Amino acid sequence: MVNTSVELSGITLSNPVIPASGTFGFGYEFAELYDINKLGTFSFKGTTKEPRFGNPTPRIAECTAGMINSVGLQNPGVEKVISEELPKLKKCFNKPVIANISGFSVDEYVYTCEKIDKEEQVGIIEVNISCPNVHGGGMSFGTSAKSAAEVTKAVKAVTTKPVYIKLSPNVTDITEIAKACEDAGADGISMINTLMGMRIDLKTKKPVVANKSGGFSGPAIFPVAVSMVYRTFEAVKIPIIGMGGVSTAENVIEMMLAGATAVQVGAANLADPYAGLKIVEALPEAMEKYGIKNLKDIIGGAH
Repeated sequence: MVNTSVELSGITLSNPVIPASGTFGFGYEFAELYDINKLGTFSFKGTTKEPRFGNPTPRIAECTAGMINSVGLQNPGVEKVISEELPKLKKCFNKPVIANISGFSVDEYVYTCEKIDKEEQVGIIEVNISCPNVHGGGMSFGTSAKSAAEVTKAVKAVTTKPVYIKLSPNVTDITEIAKACEDAGADGISMINTLMGMRIDLKTKKPVVANKSGGFSGPAIFPVAVSMVYRTFEAVKIPIIGMGGVSTAENVIEMMLAGATAVQVGAANLADPYAGLKIVEALPEAMEKYGIKNLKDIIGGAH
């Protein structure tokens, strides 16, 4: 009998499989298809202080072994998430959920994280620092170690739940930013967010996505994610939730060997709504195939 359980900042998950934010809504739509309690947990849709309509359409472009999206953080805003989305989720999900929070200034991050921290259903707060800093010329918080640390410190000052900082791969050295977040008090790191990508329509000779470029995700970015998780594991002592192109149980094991404690599944959910469940169900067999009795034992095993 194999043991698939892992622990994130004192929270025990029955398995390390976590649908990624932006690919699983607020969970209850997927609960109509299968029992989402079979997942380790999931990260809900990126939430901001104010409601957001998102970017103009088209927002999606297909690629070889992946996709580009530029949704633009469409969400009902934190007040509605608390008053409407979480009560609906509670009816079908009985585990602590990961709250994914975005903002365009440090004050916005602080406001939204402080609000969501009071919600009983929230186990971990995942802070997405890939948003443009409106007070810093539009560059994302995640591209500067100083900005990343500033957000981390400010959020930690108003929260009681574990805070995981979600890092952008579109930087020179992701380990420097991870280290800055750790030093500022982060409880964990989520990585990687999407790479930047673009497609051009040969007929119109214009970009396919209205926003011109967007986030590139899917199986094509998996080796990049594994490499960044591997290097970050050697730079920090806090747990890492690994993500980027994960679509099989074998991918989960590989990501954990690189140093991830748990693994998020993103684009795969958009191609197949049962992706997370299929990975959970395939995990014990994959573990037996590679002689793994306890998943916790393989974290960072490739180092």
